[in-house]
Amino acid sequence: MAATTARKAHRRRSPLLTALTAAMLVYSLVPLLWLVVNATKTQASLFDSFGLWFSGDFSLGANIADTLTYDDGVFVRWLRNTLLYVLLGAGGATVLATLGGYALAKFDFPGRRGVFAVVIGAVAVPGTALAVPTFLMFAKLGLTDTPWAVIIPSLVSPFGLYLMWTFAAQAVPGELMEAARVDGAGELRTFLRICVPLLAPGIVTVALFTMVATWNNYFLPLIMLKDPDWYPLTLGLNAWNDQAATAGGQPVFHLVITGSLLTILPLLAAFLLLQRYWQSGLAAGGVKD
Repeated sequence: MAATTARKAHRRRSPLLTALTAAMLVYSLVPLLWLVVNATKTQASLFDSFGLWFSGDFSLGANIADTLTYDDGVFVRWLRNTLLYVLLGAGGATVLATLGGYALAKFDFPGRRGVFAVVIGAVAVPGTALAVPTFLMFAKLGLTDTPWAVIIPSLVSPFGLYLMWTFAAQAVPGELMEAARVDGAGELRTFLRICVPLLAPGIVTVALFTMVATWNNYFLPLIMLKDPDWYPLTLGLNAWNDQAATAGGQPVFHLVITGSLLTILPLLAAFLLLQRYWQSGLAAGGVKD
């Protein structure tokens, strides 16, 4: 029996799929390796050495210190702005998607099919197509060049709403909700005490998607913000990169590389820390009655 199982597992292996997976892994890791290696180099050694290997003095600590203190610590200000946009924008989008998805999945009301069509249509519309109309609307309201011009549009996540809708329909049994109502629990208590723990893997997934989208958002802040004091990290690093590309501005190129490395570290930490919620969600979804 064991030999038969081993033969079946061997037959399921695909050399082509393995090779494609390895190629994608290399394609994904090489830019990260280049970033880590070059963040350890001095400004001079960046252009005098092979990009994928260490060279000269190990200057990662000095580069980090220079990045955090350059121009009166403007990188720290950009980091603080980005955290503000993620906390209010992505956090609010996760809460709204959870509430909306749960309501659409578990309550029947007139116009539900129309809402479904609107959500599906909104998912298909790229965010860049809405950037200019959003700018014109916020300009009329006098909200451009303020953090609200980035936070408020970030609250809307059609994909997050659709994801929570489909997840809540499968993860929360209607019988469990009915049992809670029979026991005297109100709708709010049923949602908070019974449904939210079951929705945790979906909530974490939506939170990660919205967090990454807000953290890496570039085009919307580009057209909404003029004051560098409100720049997120994406705009700030691009400003440094433009400065490095000009004559006489080259000495900040190592700050662009080190700042880019520091920018992706919070995202990596978030994915690693929240990975267990994904695993628990997959395990729960794999159980069949």
